[in-house]
Amino acid sequence: MQYNVVVIGSGPGGYVAAIRSAQLGFKTAIIEKYDTLGGTCLNVGCIPSKAMLDSSEHFHNAKEHFKEHGIDIPAPKVNFTQMVKRKGDVVKANVDGIAFLMKKNKIDVHTGVGSFVDKNTIKITAKDGKETTITTEKVIIATGSKPTPLPFAPFDKKRIISSTEALELKEVPQHLIVIGGGVIGMELGSVYARIGSKVTVVEFLDSLIPTMDGTMGKELQRSAKKLGMDFYLGHKVTAVENKGKEVIVKAEAKDGKAIELKGDYCLVSIGRRPYTDGLGLDKVGIETVKGQIPVDDHLKTKVDNIYAIGDVVKGAMLAHKAEEEGVYVAEQLAGQKPHVNYLLIPGVVYTWPEVASVGYTEEQLKSAGRAYKTGSFPYKALGRARASMDLDGLVKILADKQTDEILGVHIIGARAADMIAAGVTAMEFRASAEDVARMSHAHPTYMEAVKEACLAATANRPIHL
Repeated sequence: MQYNVVVIGSGPGGYVAAIRSAQLGFKTAIIEKYDTLGGTCLNVGCIPSKAMLDSSEHFHNAKEHFKEHGIDIPAPKVNFTQMVKRKGDVVKANVDGIAFLMKKNKIDVHTGVGSFVDKNTIKITAKDGKETTITTEKVIIATGSKPTPLPFAPFDKKRIISSTEALELKEVPQHLIVIGGGVIGMELGSVYARIGSKVTVVEFLDSLIPTMDGTMGKELQRSAKKLGMDFYLGHKVTAVENKGKEVIVKAEAKDGKAIELKGDYCLVSIGRRPYTDGLGLDKVGIETVKGQIPVDDHLKTKVDNIYAIGDVVKGAMLAHKAEEEGVYVAEQLAGQKPHVNYLLIPGVVYTWPEVASVGYTEEQLKSAGRAYKTGSFPYKALGRARASMDLDGLVKILADKQTDEILGVHIIGARAADMIAAGVTAMEFRASAEDVARMSHAHPTYMEAVKEACLAATANRPIHL
């Protein structure tokens, strides 16, 4: 079988690259080692975690807020089996949708492990060991990433677990210990905190979600504490031990003070590593650097017809970053001139309140010595937030001190994940804070907080504060 483009990996980067390639007239195939398409994101990552986040938030609201809304119901109980089943149904609907898109776009799907024979030939090894070979003009590697274990405490998938197992538990943990206060740790930690687990987060750095603006981490910690979550920031984990029905985690603060935590599950969420196992990169002379596949500014590897995108290359491990790169490579192959602005790929934490950021953080601007000004506006001053009882959070705008161009938008609050698109749009068109401040924003909406924060950044003159 001869193809113009073969994509290895069917996550968001891979399937989007395949669809765009097919739209551009290339005869396209996609290779996926698992039985379902969609990769980590659709099967054991973004989609199932959001399903659990939404379910747990509905329960939390029923338990904590319905009475104040004038809704009297018996005390709600968690049917965890149904919660996990619904998550599975959501996943199935999404992966079935990807399979439909493959058929719609006439993309051949090959199931098995794809590995290079040479730069134009790929061997596909099925589960039963059967091997087939296909040839292609171009290859796009989109094999994604896997959770990173602690070197002294590998995942046993029983008590010491990754995000994959955390989405498939058979019971609600009594005490979930989370190692890592980043996006995954905070999202899954908040799921279980809402439905009754004691949750303790141990983070090596001094802030939660440390890759985002420092204000966001502080606000998220303040909000999460209301769920009963405990935090040990600035603590290095030194040991994790499975004792059968109990996990013991030992950690040490910077001053040398040691702590010992006991729980029934330990979620290790210290990051993810590029996944290139079984690709046979050595057959085409590609060597990884710190696990990543080196690429040039056009996402081309050292081999002229092989490209790599998403989590296996440099940059943030985000589904939408991989999607942009998939489109970028496909359009390049068609002779077009696409671009990806990596500064303006937003990051989101789907806790509640949500956290979303785009552009520079205040810490980055300070480090670069760039003159900037800041404006912020709290959710509690919004009529819409008062109506919905979503008072936690704020919008923070960073703008150039001389030109007023928006340099960063950072939001923690209800619907931040959707609102950040307005920040991306403004920054793509190089808007000033005054530009946004002078645009009409519907009242009452959460987006008014963006307008007010821009007013605060422009001339320190918010209207409603």
